[in-house]
Amino acid sequence: MTKTIFITGTSAGIGKATAKLFAAKGWKVIATMRRPENDTELARLNNVTVLPLDVTDLDQIKDATQKALSLGNIDVVFNNAGYALLGPLEATTDEQIVKQMETNFLGTVRVVQAFIPNFKAKKSGLFINMTSSAGIMAFPFSSMYDASKWALEGWSESLSFELEQFNIGIKNIEPGLVATDMSERTILPSHTDYDDLLAKFLAIVNNPQSISTPEQIAEIVYEAATDGKDILRYVCGEDAKAMYAQRLEVGDEAFRKGLKQLIFGE
Repeated sequence: MTKTIFITGTSAGIGKATAKLFAAKGWKVIATMRRPENDTELARLNNVTVLPLDVTDLDQIKDATQKALSLGNIDVVFNNAGYALLGPLEATTDEQIVKQMETNFLGTVRVVQAFIPNFKAKKSGLFINMTSSAGIMAFPFSSMYDASKWALEGWSESLSFELEQFNIGIKNIEPGLVATDMSERTILPSHTDYDDLLAKFLAIVNNPQSISTPEQIAEIVYEAATDGKDILRYVCGEDAKAMYAQRLEVGDEAFRKGLKQLIFGE
């Protein structure tokens, strides 16, 4: 029987690559994005349906969920929509803070909540969430982005216990740096008191030792969707795996001090 995946944030990057991969693997794909009128590729694929969805719009979440379920059975929901709010907290507006959490965290929460009754009724289903290595390790000048991803991590782990009795799974994808258009969608408020330190941090980020492609991360999403394993976290990307292994080896405080020394020379 052909399986179906519902994906948020498919206009570009990991979401788009994942939609194309699952379609190539024979899955039916419901690809959602804020502006489907701008799509020039996914809608042309035979087994892909494109729907409008802004995950900060609760009514649109409910509408997209109902439309998706009316098209047939949904097996996997991949919550991918998100963006990065970076820079010093002091320079960040309240509106920017709220929007970051509304999109990255509450958007995922509300999409999952909308699909739970259907998954519970059929006693099967899998939620896959795009978190980040920034959800298991905190980095400078990304306090609100990290907060949104750490929130997803704790929420997912807690939720996994209550969903298991209904045979509903939940998994997190935690990549490091990925070559996507995320930089174009990054909000970067500035403050002169932090410019020098921010420049040092961005210099390291912009010259990574390793970086993943969206297609490589899409492969991990496919693995999570099909491996049948009871695993919550999928750390992926050579940079993320190496850094996380180091954190586990030396401990949280030693890792934090090492990161300070690397970036700030302290």
